[in-house]
Amino acid sequence: MDSQVVMQETNSAPTPGAAAANGALRLSVYGPDAPVDGFAALAAEWNPLVQRTRFDNFFSTYEWQTTWWEFLGQGDLWILAFRRADTGALVGIAPLYIVLRTEGPTAGKREVHFVGCIEVSDYLDLIVEPGWESAVTADLLAWLASPAAPAWDILDLCNLPEESLTHHLLPTLTAAYGWPTQVFQEDTAPQFKLPLRYDDYLQEQVDKKQRHEIRRKQRRVEREAQVQFLMVDRTHALEAEVDDFVALQRASRADKADFMTPAMRRFFLGVARRMLDADRLRLFFLTIDGEKAATLYAFEYGRRFWLYNSGYDPESHAQLSPGWVLLAYAIQYAIAAGCREFDFMQGNEEYKYRFGAQDYKVMRAIVTRPD
Repeated sequence: MDSQVVMQETNSAPTPGAAAANGALRLSVYGPDAPVDGFAALAAEWNPLVQRTRFDNFFSTYEWQTTWWEFLGQGDLWILAFRRADTGALVGIAPLYIVLRTEGPTAGKREVHFVGCIEVSDYLDLIVEPGWESAVTADLLAWLASPAAPAWDILDLCNLPEESLTHHLLPTLTAAYGWPTQVFQEDTAPQFKLPLRYDDYLQEQVDKKQRHEIRRKQRRVEREAQVQFLMVDRTHALEAEVDDFVALQRASRADKADFMTPAMRRFFLGVARRMLDADRLRLFFLTIDGEKAATLYAFEYGRRFWLYNSGYDPESHAQLSPGWVLLAYAIQYAIAAGCREFDFMQGNEEYKYRFGAQDYKVMRAIVTRPD
């Protein structure tokens, strides 16, 4: 690949019924040797396109993608931009990286992933204007099959939202190249709709027994202790607050302690700084008699509350159920803030269903390029 951004005319048309059903796509490829960084080149257009997609995905936003790449990125970054040839309008972005695996079952293979894959981005997908999904996916595969693309062995697209068209389109489109494709459910992300009032949520979406438990736990802590619901903002020392979150997160479970490595702590701090600046960070603490007893690390974006991580000290105030109480306060906050979805994101922990969540599928597609 030379050191210039590649401009390629393609002949794909959008899905029938699209607003503009004729006209080819123009492809711009920003590779690792390009004189222009793909993130920088598309910065002004990135988030507006994300907001127009079928699933306005927080993890596809410019802020998340660039922060993930800064702290956790590896291998070679390849960003593809798809524009209408007739108008120049941006209708698709494929943020990808290619890495050579040195261990595990795919050792020696060059894997293509979405930026953000695998562990810490709960939803990922091609970023595509509705109606252009088929054309963008087809042109992405055509580029991957062309001599212009770098060598690769596996296209592994993780964390695809249930409503994504990518996992529906790939098997048919890849068959034309003779590339075997697996599509399967990777995980579930429990979530629920938010009404306009907290009492309506408790009455309509939580069963009678759990409704009683939620109310009882809230009333008990408010009766027996001095309790405060704290949201971190620009008046707080952010790094110290993130350290308090990390301490509670690590204390809550052994697997969470193993997950929160020094590198992951730096990533969480970097995300917190970026999302506080963008007014999307919702870092909550529940204090009991002045002591931080539970925490939620979450985001507010697109009228959805995205609960990303949590923690509590099982040795402190356990009898007052600080984790449950903080979650109930967070739901009240989300309703008051005008959110219409409460997303627990990946993981089928039992407590999520007690708060009324329903399963939402998270899919994965793996395309293998035969030798």
